[in-house]
Amino acid sequence: MTAFDVEAVRKDFPVLSREVHGHPLVYLDSASSSQKPRQVLEAERIFVEEHYANVHRGVHTLSQEATDGYEAARSTVAAFLGARHEEIVFTKNATEAFNLVAYALGNPGSPVRLGPGDEIAVTEMEHHSNLVPWQMLAERTGATLRWLGLTDDGRLDLSDLDEVVNERTKLFAFTHVSNLLGTENPVDVLVARAKQVGALTFVDGVQSVPHQAVNVPSLGVDFFAFTGHKMLAPSGVGVLWGRDLNALPPFMGGGSMIEVVQMSGSTYAAAPERFEAGTPVISQAVGLAAACDYLTALGMDAIKDHETALTAQLLDGIRALDGVSVLGPDTTELRGSAVSFVVDGVHPHDVGQSLDDLGIAVRVGHHCAAPVCRRFGVPATARASSYLYNNAADIDALLEGIVKVQAFWGVR
Repeated sequence: MTAFDVEAVRKDFPVLSREVHGHPLVYLDSASSSQKPRQVLEAERIFVEEHYANVHRGVHTLSQEATDGYEAARSTVAAFLGARHEEIVFTKNATEAFNLVAYALGNPGSPVRLGPGDEIAVTEMEHHSNLVPWQMLAERTGATLRWLGLTDDGRLDLSDLDEVVNERTKLFAFTHVSNLLGTENPVDVLVARAKQVGALTFVDGVQSVPHQAVNVPSLGVDFFAFTGHKMLAPSGVGVLWGRDLNALPPFMGGGSMIEVVQMSGSTYAAAPERFEAGTPVISQAVGLAAACDYLTALGMDAIKDHETALTAQLLDGIRALDGVSVLGPDTTELRGSAVSFVVDGVHPHDVGQSLDDLGIAVRVGHHCAAPVCRRFGVPATARASSYLYNNAADIDALLEGIVKVQAFWGVR
């Protein structure tokens, strides 16, 4: 496609043709999990039906074909990120990637040694998966967890960046784009400060990689993670990228990650194999590679422009409604497509249920970012997140649905 044709894209997604409660489905929950195009479903189906076997372990034809497909998927994902083949570790999701590094950093042989007096820095807008593992690492090692707060408009408060990220900081972990606020963080500023004090950096790219072009090596970070199910791929596959993975000790022991095993001890394979103990996520990785190919064919810049237009339409529409407010930036500048909102007088769960009655799927709750809700004094939010297959009619349906929700609950 030379131009982004959303109606042609929509035809690739079978689920978009169905109805919910007698209404055409309007799917606005892609920040939680995206739908899958036929091309991805077909790629995984063909692999499982015609080439499936375990990888790296057999000399028979199917095993060799499966190994070739699996490693080709790694190369495709690496190219999608501007990275090298050996820098890509397949995990079952981004949460496993964060935990992999968190536990490896606490193991013997870690490139940094954490203990009392050392610090780990995060931000107040983190998804729980990029917060709880670092809390646990701090508890295991005696290190202290510190964090950057938020401004009232949902951006990072950088006024105390030099205090929070200081000479005692060993690791600074932060999100590229917030899953609740939609805020896109200044990676260059944050990484520059971490480098000044010699701290490792880990960026959560879960909400950026599906929506915009990301060249991971150029970000200057040490670790980067994202997940497949939010970018058209199957569930059960994520990616850890590392600048120097061989400097990191293993996370799990077992088959495939070893070099030599003796009763007296073992030595470990080079990355990425040392972090893929046991049977890996074979067919899911093939599906992820197909998703990368699909996104590449459409063009990440075109996808970003399309989503920005939808986000602007939604923000403008909410701004015109009485009694509805947005958490996070109210413009599209340095902003993703996830829009969290609150309807005065109606609990977010009731908002979500009422919208579902109209065939509109949004997410409700604290979105695994409870500290953000606490910061803004709300128990939860409703969140609409558009993606490449959404169109202007979907946004109109949501805005009309919010008005109907207000009328149903007697607040308009």
